[in-house]
Amino acid sequence: MRHLAGQNKNMSDPDAITLQIPPHMAGQRLDQGLAVLIQDYSRARLQQWIKAGKVRVDGKVLRPKDKLYGNETVIVEVEHEAVVDWQAEDIPVEIVFEDEAILVVNKPAGMVVHPAVGNESGTLVNGLLHHASELAEVPRSGIIHRLDKDTTGLLVVARTPTAHKVLVERLQAREVKREYEAIVTGVMTAGGTVEAPMGRHPVNRKNMAVLVSGGKHAVTHYRVEQRFRAHSHIKVQLETGRTHQIRVHMAHIRYPLVGDQVYGGRLKLPPQCSDELTSTLRAFKRQALHAARLGFLHPLSNAPVEWSAPLPADMQNLLRILSDDRDAHNDDGYE
Repeated sequence: MRHLAGQNKNMSDPDAITLQIPPHMAGQRLDQGLAVLIQDYSRARLQQWIKAGKVRVDGKVLRPKDKLYGNETVIVEVEHEAVVDWQAEDIPVEIVFEDEAILVVNKPAGMVVHPAVGNESGTLVNGLLHHASELAEVPRSGIIHRLDKDTTGLLVVARTPTAHKVLVERLQAREVKREYEAIVTGVMTAGGTVEAPMGRHPVNRKNMAVLVSGGKHAVTHYRVEQRFRAHSHIKVQLETGRTHQIRVHMAHIRYPLVGDQVYGGRLKLPPQCSDELTSTLRAFKRQALHAARLGFLHPLSNAPVEWSAPLPADMQNLLRILSDDRDAHNDDGYE
């Protein structure tokens, strides 16, 4: 571990850091001060340790928001992440960009991002470890954010612990731009914002839901790209990044994603639609959601970087058939 001035190993506990709060930090929050003094760990991780009682200030356990006075002695019990033995596999991965710090990949539908119970192999991480073996030394094999199994598109992977820490902090600070494209059921009149707290479903714990109380803050912005007779093509920007956020928020406002097997509800067809549209909608068995644009400040150069990925073939095909159906019924006003 790298040590900063005023930061020392605790000899009685080699996994602890002892430091003294400089006088000029008087008035700052405890978590803010530690984030400055201990730069090997993210502020979120330091907050977790404070809440777990692993940080003592002059022998006392404080809250993350408690103020510092200066000259306190702080002992931080470092809790190392468990080593995960994920295996490298020769799996094709579409690399959009790579340098010494990051990888940007375009994930296909049907691929799980990282191994878990029931998906120990064949995941994006297994393929990435084969492509870049150094990811085994990075927390969570470099994964910064996830996409659902059946969501396609761009995600960034950190190749070094430093890049991982920087990107995680920028994601938490909402400094990573993520724009999605989606096809939803229903004709939207205009774009808007969904601001509705989210959490685990009170009954089905595998699913997420909008919660009246106790949910985490969640904000989704959307705008309309095209309107069809019974569907809409939209672009979505995430302000927060909760699990299943776009899928849950769109279902909450009664515009569920086409093909969503969890939150999509009953299939809806426009009146007198063609056999081609009927069969295409019935056969679309994944959420019509694609992570189309990704941008942030590069963790090494601090220069703005951005990538885009075209819609996958299945969504392009669905949009073509929806457009043909609209034109066949002379609903030009929806364009």
